[in-house]
Amino acid sequence: MKLWGGRFTKETDALVNQFNASLPFDRRFYKQDIRGSIAHVTMLAKQGIVSEDDSAQIIAGLNSILEDLNSGRLQFDDVSEDIHSFVEANLIERIGEPGKRLHTGRSRNDQVALDMRLYARDEIDEMKELIRDLLTVIINISEENTETFMPGFTHLQKAQPVTLAHHLGAYFEMFKRDYERLTSIRERMNVCPLGSGALAGTTYPLDREYTAKLLGFDGPSLNSMDGVSDRDYLIEFLSAMSTIMMHLSRFSEEMIIWNTNEYRFVDLDDAYSTGSSIMPQKKNPDIAELVRGKTGRVYGALMGFLTTMKGLPLAYNKDMQEDKEMFFDALDTTKGCITLFTGMLKTTRFNKPRMAASAKNGFTNATDAADYLVGKGVPFRDAHGIVGQLVLFCEEKKISLDEMSLEEYKAISPVFEADIYDAISLETCVDKRLTIGAPGPSVMKEVIDKNKQWLASL
Repeated sequence: MKLWGGRFTKETDALVNQFNASLPFDRRFYKQDIRGSIAHVTMLAKQGIVSEDDSAQIIAGLNSILEDLNSGRLQFDDVSEDIHSFVEANLIERIGEPGKRLHTGRSRNDQVALDMRLYARDEIDEMKELIRDLLTVIINISEENTETFMPGFTHLQKAQPVTLAHHLGAYFEMFKRDYERLTSIRERMNVCPLGSGALAGTTYPLDREYTAKLLGFDGPSLNSMDGVSDRDYLIEFLSAMSTIMMHLSRFSEEMIIWNTNEYRFVDLDDAYSTGSSIMPQKKNPDIAELVRGKTGRVYGALMGFLTTMKGLPLAYNKDMQEDKEMFFDALDTTKGCITLFTGMLKTTRFNKPRMAASAKNGFTNATDAADYLVGKGVPFRDAHGIVGQLVLFCEEKKISLDEMSLEEYKAISPVFEADIYDAISLETCVDKRLTIGAPGPSVMKEVIDKNKQWLASL
């Protein structure tokens, strides 16, 4: 059924119909379409634009369509142009003449704008829950590992000793910002475009505030042209998903590195790994690699839609139909990646002795050796040079700073005393970093408590 055939004298070419149709993908928001239609006709009856009897029949018919679609008794056809015409055709078939009054005071332009906004809003709520689950896993692992020592890195070179809790805490902050970013987008998009009409509103006495209230919006959009042509919220959502995927990709990259034979910091669960068809010894981090790889796919959706929107004049243009497929794909990809990464991380086993040994053997305590000399009155620049000599000596002898004898220390600088060993132990190096945000166990526990309170407040 076409909603616009009266002005035309010949049938649309079959290829044009196929090219133009959106039902194959916009069927995804049939629930939102029906929900919006129920709110619209409820408002029409309140305003006396349709009768209470017609409104009741329309609502009953819409609910029966929803029930049949949910159960599978009603299947989507291959002739309807879009979800709006599919629902309306089925409604008229079920209840007759009253069904023809549903579209009073409404255009497909504001209808699809509403459907997409309702759908995106629902999906933001679902994605926030997925991120909350991931944050819970991170905080639980962190709480158990405030004294699990490991090397911190810059330039992929061992830098200073930290703890696993501190390292994972950085990702907690990233995903916390992602959660808050989604919350902010939801607040900003929560205006109702229904009642904007095609672009210039309508002559019917609609109560747009009432419709907005019925649908859980903060109020109606304040410009009808913007109401039908605004897709900023989708661009923001795609941008937020791109940032989430970037964070997941960075985390995945580290899990992949940590899983190598050279590092052996982690042992990934068999359920989240795969093998090789030819090399029986292999256990590959495919989930982490796929998350890393699919990040580009989500980036592509963002850039694609930005490019689609960049040259569009006001108000609605058919180009906007291109928002759906790329948005749906990015949405499915991001949600799937969050879910799988959460499961992978939750089942990962961390090799704590290996992490500590890596920190000890990578001269991560060199800065603390320099600080030790400063504490003895040596200027920092001189201390820096002295410790550089220590590192060079250790590299030549293939030992760590901890393994040097006191005589060897004194041969390079007589300032060193027996207390150097305690000063450069991993425990000391980490424990004495007590400023907020640092890896010291006491301040780390304080941060974990703050983040647990934040999670509990969601």
